[in-house]
Amino acid sequence: EDSCDNRGKSASPSVEKLKVSPAQDILDFAVTLSEQKDLQEILRFVVHKAVNIFHGRNGIILLLNPISRDTLKTAYKKGEEDSTKLYRQVCTQVCGWVLAKKQPFFTGNLSKDSRFRENLFSDIPVHSVMAVPLRVEGIILGVFLIINNSQDGEFTETDLELFSRYSAIVAPYLRNVQELNRFFEAPLPQKVLLAKYRKLGLLGSGERFLKLLHSIEAAANCDVRVLLEGATGTGKELVARAIYHLSARSDKSFVAIDCGAIPEHLIESELFGHVKGAFTGADRDRSGLFMEANGGVLFMDEIASLSHEMQSRLMRVLQEKEVRPIGSNHAHPVDVRIISATSVPLEELMRDKRIRQDLYYRLMVYPIYVPTLDERREDVPQLAYHFLQKFSAQQHKKATIFHARILDYFKRRSWDGNIRELEHFVERLVTLTPPEKSTITPDVLPIELQKEIDTVLSESPGSGNHLPLHQSLAEFEADLIRQVLVESDWNQSRAARALGISEGTIRYKMEKFGIGKPV
Repeated sequence: EDSCDNRGKSASPSVEKLKVSPAQDILDFAVTLSEQKDLQEILRFVVHKAVNIFHGRNGIILLLNPISRDTLKTAYKKGEEDSTKLYRQVCTQVCGWVLAKKQPFFTGNLSKDSRFRENLFSDIPVHSVMAVPLRVEGIILGVFLIINNSQDGEFTETDLELFSRYSAIVAPYLRNVQELNRFFEAPLPQKVLLAKYRKLGLLGSGERFLKLLHSIEAAANCDVRVLLEGATGTGKELVARAIYHLSARSDKSFVAIDCGAIPEHLIESELFGHVKGAFTGADRDRSGLFMEANGGVLFMDEIASLSHEMQSRLMRVLQEKEVRPIGSNHAHPVDVRIISATSVPLEELMRDKRIRQDLYYRLMVYPIYVPTLDERREDVPQLAYHFLQKFSAQQHKKATIFHARILDYFKRRSWDGNIRELEHFVERLVTLTPPEKSTITPDVLPIELQKEIDTVLSESPGSGNHLPLHQSLAEFEADLIRQVLVESDWNQSRAARALGISEGTIRYKMEKFGIGKPV
């Protein structure tokens, strides 16, 4: 939303800049700001005050929605009326530069600034510009920009320093308002969001799954350390890869390591590298995973399995942003985003002294909980059919549908091994099913597994394993559509006629329930 407010009083250009004590001015501003609650009023007040303090012509705040990445822009214009279009290109180019570089911008003469294409701003009456990222705890919320079109009112580096301090006061208030009022444009429509993550291997549609996706969206939009907490088999590495693919580091490397799978005497060399001759068997230099991930993302699974000595070394790397290979006298600077993961809550590990307290606070910048499969039981059918398609194709079999009793069993039983256990279970079923059968039925299973299915399905309705009615009806609908499509040889027109619905409706339902023809 673009809005201009011309209700402020014009200041005479001859007034000496910052005549009032800057410290007193900012103190008064901070007191008044703390009393504001409404987002629009905060934006208007913040821009109005900044334009007054720095005697600029225009002030603009660009805020990034942490979920959808859409923007909200407000402008306060001081002085004579000008066309907003004249300043739109300045805002777009300068704010884009600040977001890309993640650093303040300052120029005394925009038309001659070498950071932009020659003559880009030659027709725009803008002279001096300064802009700073609005940052809270490493997360960029947006950009604050002030424009001056008078050569007599050129901004200075002192102005930029003061403006940066001013913006540091502003940013936390904008974050709090974001959380309270949700004035930003709506997040990605659910259908678009689910399709986006389906391409990255994350499948589901339930409430817990959607909450996870929103967390991933926010994490991808900033560059802070992320901690993934969740039981084994919940898909933490898939979540880490999704954050990486959607982040600004996606053009660099993604490197993964399971810290618990590397022997203690090898982990240091694995992470930090070594030079030739550093120890017996070191017959060549090795860069290590931090160097391999330089500029990109290092995913450290089961990070709590590191010894306290290794945790101490990791702390030094995080603090100093450089690594020293074993046997080397030289440190190498590294720029690596750490995404760590643990199957046991890190706070619990810290209380048990298995993780250093200082490392705990370093890693807990942006925690994300990855739910168990039992906590997202409504997603089980979609995941099961995804694995069915995968393994049927791999094993060259015709199985495309589950018998109702097997699907009910999936939805009722407990999945202690989470998604990984479900995947292996479906692979076993496909292996046991004859190549010519299109439906996986209980009779092809071993007797002990048939008995287990009977036991689980005979549990009383009060056992708590049943889904809410709306979820059960949705799954019944998805199963019916899938079965009719199989019987119609995946001809959507025939299936729609058999179900008494239009082709458009069946296409919508297929997308809604994640139903697709086996490859």
